[in-house]
Amino acid sequence: MRVGFRNLVQKLYQKLSDFCDHRWFTFGFVGLFWAEAFFFPIPMDPLLIIATVKRPHKAAYYGLLAMLGSVLGGICGYFLGLWLWDSVGLKLIHLFTTPAKFQKVCHLYQNYEYWTVLAGGFTPFPYKAITISAGFCRLSFIPFVICSAISRGTRFILVALLAKQYGIKIKHYIDRYGIILLLLFKGLCLISIGLLK
Repeated sequence: MRVGFRNLVQKLYQKLSDFCDHRWFTFGFVGLFWAEAFFFPIPMDPLLIIATVKRPHKAAYYGLLAMLGSVLGGICGYFLGLWLWDSVGLKLIHLFTTPAKFQKVCHLYQNYEYWTVLAGGFTPFPYKAITISAGFCRLSFIPFVICSAISRGTRFILVALLAKQYGIKIKHYIDRYGIILLLLFKGLCLISIGLLK
């Protein structure tokens, strides 16, 4: 079973690595970070790490692309909460979280406003809850975008630079400890879902 899990992780790593060579990779990369910002449930950090390990000299570039996609997705989430709450926003909230959790985020906005965006955009807390609730709570749009760019840019550029620094070791750990990394990634997904629920 351990060998099977290791092979699964290595195959997943190889598929993502092959995706990095696709002619439309840049658009797909930005698109995935865009989607993750307001409806896609799986964190995209592993894709950023793999892309950077494959091309370390583009670490900052990939970090900026991730930020661009995430901020654009955050803008979509903001307007979902602002304009389409009854038809779309509410359904997304019920799909990914609970009304009680959403109300807690709204309460944070009432007390801390843009600090909530800065903290939520950098931490593992699901950014989609931040973006939709920001629109619903009618935070000022320009400060929201600026805070999103700061928090998401800091997070993704930091992840990319760490992947650049430790890229060879990361590849070694994927080959040697695939099952552990798979479990860690599953744990990250569960934490993300748990924070929403």
